[in-house]
Order: sequence, then C-alpha cells, then structure tokens
Amino acid sequence: MEMRDILKSLREKNSLTQSQLAERVMVTRQAVSRWETGETQPNTDTLKLLSKEFDVSINTLLGSPRQLVCQCCGMPLNDDGIISKELDGSFNEDYCKWCYSDGVFAYVTKDSLLDYLVGHMPNPENIPDSERRSQFDGYLSELKHWK
Repeated sequence: MEMRDILKSLREKNSLTQSQLAERVMVTRQAVSRWETGETQPNTDTLKLLSKEFDVSINTLLGSPRQLVCQCCGMPLNDDGIISKELDGSFNEDYCKWCYSDGVFAYVTKDSLLDYLVGHMPNPENIPDSERRSQFDGYLSELKHWK
C-alpha cells in the first residue's frame, strides 16, 4: 500500500474527518487532503505525530519500505506490536519490545543475551552449545547495539 492509502485508511478506521485529523496533527485540512491524493507527503515531524496518533510505526506509515530488524537480538520487526516504545509512547524502530522497553535495555551485556539465546533457541540439529554461541555471537556482532 502507498502512504496516501495508508493515511486515508487509518483516518477512516479511526472515524476521523480530514479536518479532525488536521487539527490533531496541527496542519490544515487541505494538507491532509493532499497527503491522501498523493500530491504531497507529511514532513518528518508530522510523521512522528501521525505515528503517535494512530499508534503505528513511521515505517508502517511509509508503506513498510524497509525491513526492520532489532539491533539488539536480530529479530525481524515485521509487526508494529513487537516494536519497542520510548517512555513518551513513541516507537523506537531499532529494537523489539523484549530487548528495549521504557527506556531500558533487557540485556546489559552481549553475554547475557547469548546465554538466553543458547538456553532458549531450538536446536533440532543438536549443535554443541559452544558452536551455537559462536554463531549467535557472530550475528549479533553485526548489529548496531553490539558494535
């Protein structure tokens, strides 16, 4: 879906007129109309307001143009329900809600996350824990949080 369709769908789903949405995000009704026709797009600050208003990530508003991955554990963030939030309720698209919540990281060290992964991830091929730990470590080391 394109942004214009997403915005219109979210507005209608929330039973808002263009004027009501415009008032909530501090723009004109004409601006909302232009977004919904695809003539223009909201600026970055307005995208943040729309994200909070509709409780969806900016990535979702933009039509999910990029595949988000938790920069702590590597889990795909393909649903807004698993994306972390800041204390103010805004989405933090860098982390899943299990690694980062209310401004606090669940795993203070990479070793604590590695311990969790080795203990909880399925191991159908019965790979030795030391080898699995090394594989997980190699992957995690590529993520922004552990660089």
